[in-house]
Amino acid sequence: MNAGSLFADLILPLPLAGLFTYSIPWELQNEVAVGKRVVVSFGSKKIYSGIVKNIHSNPPEGYEVKDIVACLDEFPLINNLQFSFWDWISDYYQCNLGEVYKAAIPAGLKLESQTKISYREDFKAEKQLSKTEELILSILKNSKDVSIQTLNQASGLKNALPQLKKLLEKGAIEVEERVLSSYKEKQIKYVRLFRDYSEDELGEVLNGLSRAKKQQEILFAYLNLSKHSIADKPEKVTAAELLLSSQSSSSILKTLVDKQILEIYFESIDRLDFSDSETSPLKELNAYQSKAISEIRDSFKSKNTSLLHGVTSSGKTEIYIHLIQEQINLGKQVLYLLPEIALTTQIISRLKHVFGNRVGVYHSKFNDAERVEVYNNIQQNDPEKSYQVILGVRSSIFLPFNNLGLIIIDEEHENTYKQFDPAPRYHARDAALFLAHLHQAKTLLGTATPAIETYANCKQGKYALVELMHRFQDIKMPEIQLADLKEAKRKKRMHSIFTPELFEGITLALDNKEQVILFQNRRGYAPFLECKSCGWVPHCENCSVSLTYHQYNNQLVCHYCGHSTQPPQSCKQCESTDMVDKGFGTEKIEDELRGFFPQARIARMDLDTTRSKSAYEKLIYKFENQELDILVGTQMVSKGLDFDHVSLVGILNADSMLNFPDFRAHERSYQMMAQVSGRAGRKNKQGKVIIQTHDPKHPIVQSVIKNDYLSMYQTQMSEREEFIYPPFYRLINITLKHKNNGLLTQAANTLAKSLRKIFGIRIFGPQAPLVSRIQNYYIVNILLKIEKKSSPAKAKWILNREANNLKAIERFKTVMIQFDVDPM
Repeated sequence: MNAGSLFADLILPLPLAGLFTYSIPWELQNEVAVGKRVVVSFGSKKIYSGIVKNIHSNPPEGYEVKDIVACLDEFPLINNLQFSFWDWISDYYQCNLGEVYKAAIPAGLKLESQTKISYREDFKAEKQLSKTEELILSILKNSKDVSIQTLNQASGLKNALPQLKKLLEKGAIEVEERVLSSYKEKQIKYVRLFRDYSEDELGEVLNGLSRAKKQQEILFAYLNLSKHSIADKPEKVTAAELLLSSQSSSSILKTLVDKQILEIYFESIDRLDFSDSETSPLKELNAYQSKAISEIRDSFKSKNTSLLHGVTSSGKTEIYIHLIQEQINLGKQVLYLLPEIALTTQIISRLKHVFGNRVGVYHSKFNDAERVEVYNNIQQNDPEKSYQVILGVRSSIFLPFNNLGLIIIDEEHENTYKQFDPAPRYHARDAALFLAHLHQAKTLLGTATPAIETYANCKQGKYALVELMHRFQDIKMPEIQLADLKEAKRKKRMHSIFTPELFEGITLALDNKEQVILFQNRRGYAPFLECKSCGWVPHCENCSVSLTYHQYNNQLVCHYCGHSTQPPQSCKQCESTDMVDKGFGTEKIEDELRGFFPQARIARMDLDTTRSKSAYEKLIYKFENQELDILVGTQMVSKGLDFDHVSLVGILNADSMLNFPDFRAHERSYQMMAQVSGRAGRKNKQGKVIIQTHDPKHPIVQSVIKNDYLSMYQTQMSEREEFIYPPFYRLINITLKHKNNGLLTQAANTLAKSLRKIFGIRIFGPQAPLVSRIQNYYIVNILLKIEKKSSPAKAKWILNREANNLKAIERFKTVMIQFDVDPM
């Protein structure tokens, strides 16, 4: 190594532990800096863009260090606060920095390598080439930088690699790993005159086109659109606008370009809209809201985190807006987190109404280029051009903030804030609290139904508690009525899946020109098909779960791996043709409603109907504008949506939530029912909620009726203390996966035994989960429950050590081990 050699420790987007050290060539030493992306080769052929975390002069020992190939950025992509945040995520959630990098950076800023082949112009064959080799060279001569995949298609070969290897040895071709960025600037195609013409010259050009009427029409249209005159600077005209105006084709426009009368040019534009928009002043708060916001401000003097516990429709959003304005006035950034994309649709219009284009949105329905531009925009940190408020879902916590003043976490109880797969398996609420700590910012949690852990933190004095128990404009809480499914079925009074109470409620609401929301937390037509003769149920071939029937495309679908198949014509066990659907999902509810209420305008909001980017917006817009009468949905309809004309909310099967085998089932059931109920009776009158259940006396159902959060909280706290669950204990779930069930069982037993020697009775399992096979991988869980007072860092260090010891055993090295800290 030369004296003065410099090295960089890189984070690569790979699920591998540790950093990777590369040397910095002298010609790049002025370019490479901490936080920038650099191109490096990894392994024999792969090329990645890594992020520089450290620069030092200590050569690594034990292996030959490779050079950095190129530096991609003029300015750092990652700031120091982000690195601190990534380190915390990696440490707390037991994952590698490479996994954090993959989750944190938009795909358009992560580069991938693609093998490209090109023909060498100076090649002269010494021996005659084979026909296949000549075919490959002829394809390469006519095309530049052909990928192997494209070459296979063009040549008709299944695998051209053997021939390419020979051609490479003969010096006929070059193979290059090209790093390709998936992000490209959005460009607009414009049209202008090829040169400056005098009015006389323009007249001559137009006369010269007298026999080419279509070309003449395009030129006239251009002059009209650009309002072209010699004195004034012409306005910009897009090619699309010109073709639409002249009702002409691009081939005729090309003719004018070829004649050098018009020319095409491109300009890069932001995908994000920064045009000025009119804003409205803040609305005045009522007495209850004013008292709440005053308490929040006071609480922030002594506490970094406050919980705003406000009943549904109490006006929490308006309080958030006032607090956001205060931060903007201080020149600070605000992160406003929401659990669902559906919610951003309504709230963005409210925020833009007040803050205009200082509000940005960031979520997974954005295409990758849009996400890159939001990321770059925040990084500019220019109050004139950068967003000061970001409204987003959980991944927004990874944006490059440098001046956060406030984080608002709306509907903080929602489990959609938890990332399940892939790693890092972070909880956005908990991670946002640490992010706020890094920025010395404040955090406001808001909900009508707090998570038990959050409310416990308030009771222990860790968070401040502010309560808002009056609905806006003093609207009454909805009337909640129970419909006994068992009794209705016994008396044969059911209308298919509707009790008489719910059926009459829907009929009355439609007669009064009011709207209805129906909730069922299961999509599809039926959860499963069953043979009436022998009880056989079609299961997924990759997962240990029954297939859900979807009627709209007549498919049986696995909701875990996506496998789909046609419904069987007969039973695979007894060959009976009597297959019946069991249970019901949102699709069946929609279907039944159309039969009972043919005049009603009905729509469904679930994962199947909202896959496109604008599907949420269209559905919510239609419902807001009373273009729909009934909205059927999964949990998407329960979360903070605000509709003026909903008089009835129906919960079709409360029991499916209450009886789910999970220690949080009762808490979640209360939250879900209370939240869905909150959609009823918003502005004009008291609404009604009908809950269909087989067990009307269930304590959780009774707590919902009385709107009694405290009784639910106290009952759950005493149960969790008795059975050692959060908030009294921390949970870490260890998941083992393998395609060989026998080998997996051996590995799980070995790991559990070694952990039990250290943690004793704190280790539970190994145990197969409810769905014990997904995508042909068998799954086994081991649960660690550790006391709040014990060191989680030490426990995690032991878990990692024991997992590594297991993987060091030859027969277990292919077993996948995943950690889920604070599982939901």
